[in-house]
Amino acid sequence: MKKIAFFDTKPYDRYWFDHFNQHYEINYFESKLNEKTAQLANGADAVCAFVNDTINAQTIDLLNQYGVQVIAMRCSGYNNIDMKAAYKKIHIVRVPIYSPYAVAEHTMGLLLCLNRKIHRAYNRTRDFNFSLNGLTGIDLHNKTAGIIGTGNIGRIFLDICRGFGMKTIAYDPYPIANAGITYVDLPTLFKESDVISLHCPLTDKTYHILDSQAFAQMKKGVFILNTSRGALIESSALLKALNQEIVRGAGLDVYEEEADLFFEDFSGSIIKDETLALLVSCPNVLLTSHQAFLTEEALSNIVHVTLKNLDSFFSGEVLENEICYYCEDGKNTENCKRKKGERCF
Repeated sequence: MKKIAFFDTKPYDRYWFDHFNQHYEINYFESKLNEKTAQLANGADAVCAFVNDTINAQTIDLLNQYGVQVIAMRCSGYNNIDMKAAYKKIHIVRVPIYSPYAVAEHTMGLLLCLNRKIHRAYNRTRDFNFSLNGLTGIDLHNKTAGIIGTGNIGRIFLDICRGFGMKTIAYDPYPIANAGITYVDLPTLFKESDVISLHCPLTDKTYHILDSQAFAQMKKGVFILNTSRGALIESSALLKALNQEIVRGAGLDVYEEEADLFFEDFSGSIIKDETLALLVSCPNVLLTSHQAFLTEEALSNIVHVTLKNLDSFFSGEVLENEICYYCEDGKNTENCKRKKGERCF
């Protein structure tokens, strides 16, 4: 029976994996994976990791020394992995799609709550304060939603916006032909959008795609939504834009310095991250702790695909969901074996 070292375990992870696992010995660890905790995987055949684990070159070298053959990411993102360091040492697989509907629906939930001040009204009525002062929102109908990134989640959110009678425009460096999507460049999207929603991966090119220059181009009173990756937004620039009332409200499920904070309970602690503390204190900022994916359907799909990825690896099959260093590096793609129907190495 193959052994799996499972890092950054939460109760719902253990519940769903134990429910569907049939032939792996899973050792659950609450610790995040990094160079200090990698020793916990000593003797394991595989590691199961998540978005805020630190899988740098040192961590990978240690896992390789301990005999780990594959890292199964139970998420779609992998910007926390040093892919170059992993190449020819440890295979990387992921769950590219688990429930794009979960994330897209949560994104719209953030927008509706922000716009109509539902979170503030909820707190008021619990104290029997039924005043409507300060709770005015806007009609979303006929407003323009600008979607950055038109992968599965972005397209579903675009459809949801259309269901509200909103106009939609989008930016993507790789536009989808004949998809019925109106693509524009970023300056146009910034200028015309009443709502801007981020649905793109975090790369060198998208890092701080919303910075001070971007906010300066935006229509006054814009809503900002981010359920993708925190570092897509320069947090200090967002705070400034909120203070200048360029941004009407921000709905954030991610934060660029979330790694040591999100998924944990710090309610009895003093948070030393001043930027995060300021964002949370803003009445027009709604912050959730990276929960957009958290539905029963998504958790079930994550387990099934993760276990299937491991089954394929240990049975010697081609890895459908392998992350290939050559493909992701974007250079020397002629050396990519995955494009030839083989494993990355």
